Amino acid sequence: MSNESVHKHVFTSESVSEGHPDKVADRISDAILDACLRKDPGAHVACETMVGPDIVVNMGEITCRGFESIDTESIARKVVSKIGYTVPNEGFAARTFKYENYLHGQSPDIAIGVNRRSKQKQGAGDQGMMFGYATNETRSYMPAAIVYSHELLKVFARLRKRGGNYSWLRPDAKSQLSIVYEDGKPVRIDTVVLSHQTTEEGATKDKYAELERIARDYLGKTGLLDEDTKFFINPTGKFVVGGPCGDSGLTGRKIIVDTYGGMAAHGGGAFSGKDPSKVDRSAAYYARYAAKNIVAAKIASRCQIQVAYAIGVDKPVSFCVKTFGTAKSGITNAAIEKMLMSGKVFDFRPFSLISDLGLLNPKGWSYEDTASYGHFGRDMFPWEKLDRVAELKKIFKLG
Repeated sequence: MSNESVHKHVFTSESVSEGHPDKVADRISDAILDACLRKDPGAHVACETMVGPDIVVNMGEITCRGFESIDTESIARKVVSKIGYTVPNEGFAARTFKYENYLHGQSPDIAIGVNRRSKQKQGAGDQGMMFGYATNETRSYMPAAIVYSHELLKVFARLRKRGGNYSWLRPDAKSQLSIVYEDGKPVRIDTVVLSHQTTEEGATKDKYAELERIARDYLGKTGLLDEDTKFFINPTGKFVVGGPCGDSGLTGRKIIVDTYGGMAAHGGGAFSGKDPSKVDRSAAYYARYAAKNIVAAKIASRCQIQVAYAIGVDKPVSFCVKTFGTAKSGITNAAIEKMLMSGKVFDFRPFSLISDLGLLNPKGWSYEDTASYGHFGRDMFPWEKLDRVAELKKIFKLG
């Protein structure tokens, strides 16, 4: 194949650490959701969090039996402490921030559509469209740029929490990877951008060189790093003031970081702080589940599923599947859509998908776990299971 016939492009995705102000907000909202579901698996939760210099504010709608016994302030302080904001003179710390609570009950107009006499007829908590996506370019069936951006920040988080030689690292950080693709496959990392908050003592060229060394060591394991890869480490020259002290944070502002890094479409709905009756969250999880099993069954190398709902209606109003020209010969997008609409393999009714994934009674995971480093691609989550592959192969007559 000549070089002229090879299609090349560069794709970029970013991740943010658990200490990024928007992620602090997401984690508090999801920790409150976890507490509500433990108290009442039928709770309806739409919890928002705002963070800023030494302040945390909760607002939103919660209907939960026993909610009066849930100490949301203590939950918020515990989350902030776990993330690593424990030094008062930095301007945002678990023990010192001011806390305000404006949570109230759910609108009865919304409850009409969600609460049905028959659980099986439970309606969607809102209208909207959700997307699920999978690709065979990584072992997790996720796009490479977002996977490696997440994993790079997790490396630094482990070092930071270990302390010792890395006590100069602070919780706020961002990573960004630009990856070169040839004919749809990732072949090399072109550019790495890393901005990591440090103490004043850590804001030195030597420490930034250490950050680059660690990044090179990790990314070298991907097989995509080469001598031409460019690194930009704290490119402004200094990143000491960070987290909620450096910028305000809100629940639900990192929807691309949370999903597929921009590689797939997004319906616009955020996830964190919402109980599973909100299809913004639960149907997006289920669409990922379906797309991942479709790709794992080798029906297509890439698959994007759009599902749409009307508030109070128990069945989806539409499906749209794209396989980007990667489906097996003879298998059409329309055939995959027909399979999804039948509900025989994947039942997208809200009650059914919630039950299928065990979303009201998390076992071995929590909603707080989802709020950092992406909602997709980690085996701990039930929407990542590959238990429908054999059934799909049988339906589409694949060996």
